[in-house]
Amino acid sequence: MTIAPVQRSTSLGSSAWTDARLILALEEVVEKELDRHLKVAKEWMPHEFVPWSRGRDFPGVLDGEAWEPGDSKVTPLGRVSLVVNLLTEDNLPSYHHEIATMFGREGAWGTWVHRWTAEEGRHGIAIRDYLLTTRAVDPDELERARMSHMSEGFTSDNAHSMLQSVAYVAFQELATRISHRNTGHYAGCPLADQLLAKIANDENLHMVFYRNLLKAALEIAPDQAMRAIADVVTDFRMPGHGIPGFERAAAQIALGGVYNLRIHHDDVLQPVLRHLKVMEIGGLGPEGLQAQQELGVFLDGLDAQATKFDERQAARLARIAARKQ
Repeated sequence: MTIAPVQRSTSLGSSAWTDARLILALEEVVEKELDRHLKVAKEWMPHEFVPWSRGRDFPGVLDGEAWEPGDSKVTPLGRVSLVVNLLTEDNLPSYHHEIATMFGREGAWGTWVHRWTAEEGRHGIAIRDYLLTTRAVDPDELERARMSHMSEGFTSDNAHSMLQSVAYVAFQELATRISHRNTGHYAGCPLADQLLAKIANDENLHMVFYRNLLKAALEIAPDQAMRAIADVVTDFRMPGHGIPGFERAAAQIALGGVYNLRIHHDDVLQPVLRHLKVMEIGGLGPEGLQAQQELGVFLDGLDAQATKFDERQAARLARIAARKQ
């Protein structure tokens, strides 16, 4: 992977950029991005995407009908992915705590933290209402999974670093957008597709906010920001990794084409890195240059892994097709 130098400079050495100084230095950028976000964000109502007329009582107090797998036309892949996405969204209280603790609750940072939380909150509301009203999932199993997952809470891998926190959400918001959007495509229900498109749009706007913030950080503290990006990319994992049965569900989601190594490399990492021109930044100090080189090596390796996955998946699909003949 070639690196074309583009000279950057900063008036402070990397050691001078503490989290507190960075948060203060980026306050105006946050304010600008918040204003932009509020102008482009469109109001939407979660309840408008829930087919309430299809709802039926469940067993219990109302003595309703027991859930059956055939109650819904949502595909098995769509069901698995919808549940993973919902349980991930359910941990919003922990996510809010993490970013509010890191970024603070005052000024433009605080306004953004609360706005982000409010927008994210409607995602879990909408998905849960849709799943239960359409009887797409076993409500008892869903509630037990929610209790288990939320009882574990969430601790960010990047809580020790403001820059790593910003870098992480820049990639994670895009990953979540892709996951929601592809889940809608594979759910087998036009209404679910519309709902998840709305949610994906929110996630995309959040990604743009954090990506632009990360771009500003690269301008003022290029070495530290490069190190943060490299650390996040090479050790990335989705916030829902603690969900009960996550590994099995993730494998199904990968094989089904909702989210896998190729998608992660091509549709999540590369778009953000290209926009920021991360591999073109020159004038870095030893720390930044090493991080940039580590990132290039990692991306090449990830691309090779994704190619192997693609080849295995193609062979698998060919075997399935042969059995059906």
